[in-house]
Amino acid sequence: MQSSSNLFPVALISAERRGDLSEDVYRLKPGNSPDGTVELAVTRLGLADVAQNRGIPVILLHGSFSNRRFWYSPKGVGLGAYLARQGFDVWIPEMRGHGLSKRNQDYTRNRVADYARYDLPAIGAFVREQSAQIPHWIGHSLGGTTLAAALGGQYLGAPAVASVALFGSQVSRTYWPLKIPPLEWGARLLLKRFGQLSGPRLKRGPEDEPVGVMIESMRWHGLFGRFGEAGRDWWKGLAEVDVPLLVVSAAGDQQDPDWACRKLYEQVGSAPRQYLRLGRQQGFTGDFGHVEMLVSKAAQAEVWPLVEQWLKDPLTPLLGAQADALVVV
Repeated sequence: MQSSSNLFPVALISAERRGDLSEDVYRLKPGNSPDGTVELAVTRLGLADVAQNRGIPVILLHGSFSNRRFWYSPKGVGLGAYLARQGFDVWIPEMRGHGLSKRNQDYTRNRVADYARYDLPAIGAFVREQSAQIPHWIGHSLGGTTLAAALGGQYLGAPAVASVALFGSQVSRTYWPLKIPPLEWGARLLLKRFGQLSGPRLKRGPEDEPVGVMIESMRWHGLFGRFGEAGRDWWKGLAEVDVPLLVVSAAGDQQDPDWACRKLYEQVGSAPRQYLRLGRQQGFTGDFGHVEMLVSKAAQAEVWPLVEQWLKDPLTPLLGAQADALVVV
């Protein structure tokens, strides 16, 4: 693999103009994890006519059963495209086996622990090298959970992270059947037989998800489970995090409810930090859902400008006079 980086082998596999945007796709082979076949696709978006004047870098992490298209549709619509048009240097990684990232040899055993310990630090290092700036990070759902794991495990953090925003991310929702060991063991054995879960078949998204991620989540929510891995308590580590933090929940989110997102927010020791709930009671036009909080016409009008404001100035409270929608510590 011909390298366009001094860190590890990187190949520029595509360089295209998409309307007013430039789209460069890189394939990274960090070689830093036990599975040496891991390769990660990272798409860089920018304004096509000002390629040499990149703005502030921001890295967008998709959730489960998803890929880069959550942030950037083929028609050039999405938060990623919006931020690029506002002058940001936008980077959109795809996790192992998702989108343009090929399936690694141990694909079925992939875990958030692998993403947090190996992949996110490599992606962050590459973006810092290419942009010569410290990136902001935004994660949705499992992408945000992975960011929390990387922060709590001290795989990412200051001074290599400018800020972190978590949308619809939590690890505290209770699944009572998993508190019964025989049921948890039986569910694990059943999942291992499949190897992967189909997003299209389950109507959860366009991508498959390895059962390793699901089994790991079951362990977190088991009878004596905790958010972490062997020898590393991510939940406890979150209290030591010291980067500007924004946590956003959606009033209509049934998958990752507001109370659970707030609990994650309260565990993180960052200062400053902000909490935002997207709902009618907070002055928004509706109670946003888990996906609609970032992918909808309402989000385009009401949420995307707030994200832009946060990235430009994480120290200033959002929403101005609508202070009841915001908690600032």
